[in-house]
Amino acid sequence: MVEELQIREIPRVASCTDEIIRAVAGKLKINIERINGVRIIKRSIDARQRQIMINLTIRAYIDEPVAEENLVDPIDYKEVTGTKQAIVVGAGPGGLFAALRLIELGIKPILLERGKNVKDRRVDVARISREGVVDPDSNYSFGEGGAGAYSDGKLYTRSKKRGSVKRILGILHQHGAKEDILIDAHPHIGSDKLPHVIENMRNTIIKCGGEVHFQTRVTNLLVDNNEVNGVVTSTGEEYVGPVILATGHSARDVYEMLNKQGIELESKGIAVGVRLEHPQHLIDQLQYHSREGRGKYLPAAEYSFVTQVNGRGVYSFCMCPGGVIVPAASAPGQLVVNGMSPSLRNTYWSNSGMVVEIHPEDLPEKYSDMGVLKMMRFQEDLERVAYEQAGNSQVAGAQRMKDFVEGKPSKLIPPSSYPAGVQPSRLDKWLPPFIGNRLRKGFKEFDRTRPGFLTNDAIVIGVETRTSSPVRIPRDNETLCHIAIKGLYPCGEGAGYAGGIVSSAIDGERCAECLANDFQ
Repeated sequence: MVEELQIREIPRVASCTDEIIRAVAGKLKINIERINGVRIIKRSIDARQRQIMINLTIRAYIDEPVAEENLVDPIDYKEVTGTKQAIVVGAGPGGLFAALRLIELGIKPILLERGKNVKDRRVDVARISREGVVDPDSNYSFGEGGAGAYSDGKLYTRSKKRGSVKRILGILHQHGAKEDILIDAHPHIGSDKLPHVIENMRNTIIKCGGEVHFQTRVTNLLVDNNEVNGVVTSTGEEYVGPVILATGHSARDVYEMLNKQGIELESKGIAVGVRLEHPQHLIDQLQYHSREGRGKYLPAAEYSFVTQVNGRGVYSFCMCPGGVIVPAASAPGQLVVNGMSPSLRNTYWSNSGMVVEIHPEDLPEKYSDMGVLKMMRFQEDLERVAYEQAGNSQVAGAQRMKDFVEGKPSKLIPPSSYPAGVQPSRLDKWLPPFIGNRLRKGFKEFDRTRPGFLTNDAIVIGVETRTSSPVRIPRDNETLCHIAIKGLYPCGEGAGYAGGIVSSAIDGERCAECLANDFQ
């Protein structure tokens, strides 16, 4: 028989199959010889108490051989050559999953991506750090895989009501991600492994008869009688069909184009702040309540902080244990930072965005007449200030964390993972006060709950501005796909309805389903 049960063990026991079998036999009160094998179905870490515990859901095979079975059944993608076609603009998570779902539904996707394929894109990404050169079509935000390709591959989401998280994880596993993503409570793939998964997804699309076009930037929509029936690219080429728009939250030229073409937009709240970088060992000590840190059996520790300061949220965002900080500008004259981690999460540092919630009404008076794009304009201005403060370079301004809170200059900056380099800068002075003041109070509160978190061994690097879209494209409340104009399906983070790989993928699938239903 097969028995499914939960056990709770110390990390050493949870990391050893023989120890798990012994624990299962003890819980079931059976002879250990009857257990032919076990399989971990779910795994999570409970670090709330001094003794760290691992919660496991186990499938035990008793008096029968261990079955070779999939935790999630693979999808059989069909040939779609010669079928009706739809245009998918953007090859990030939303666009890739929309294209795969269209194939399932018998529709040929034509996927248009402004940047390069995920392999060639690495050359341009490296140039940002090495030479300070930003290619506006090929960078950390644009190119195959989107921003998600270089963001640790974090797959945790709270968007479970919108669609099946398990299904999304299963598709990623089918295309090469480790089975661990189906098991861990906070799954991740790693920025070094995710490109291979993305390539496999592209190959599935092409194998089934879909098309993928790189370095193909969409500049206009083809609109006739209040219906979108295609797109025009920067070279003047036209692609005909209904359009899923999955261009991500950094495609500012797309927002400009939509605004000019009369597509309804609305300004929405964002979060802005800094990247905070600690030595990973310090975070391990704090989170695992041990001077020795994580030890042999635990992964690099994560954290999540949130508080309210003067009516606005202050919180950690996109925490990257054992990771690096990267230059995430998408155009010349900008300085933006983000974070990512390799699959092993084994660097010396940890980092996270530390950001302040901002509403449109929080902006200074000069933005009041800038219409629906005013939050975007604010982002642009802040990124320009950061670039100028860095001497018109990608060598980012940094300040020790405690100095930032106390309003002191930092003469020396500790080593950082940021590949373009850091230099001392008075972030406490040039960040807008309604951001900087809240961050300082937030840091003090986080230190109250985790004494030792506020330290000059950590640094703040500015600025972090690309947490979410500054614009929302309003969709109806019934299907959560349709907008005022037919034939256009805004999708994912760029539409203002998702935040991360999994939620964008879910949204991409929903838009594909809505498009297919409209075809019928």
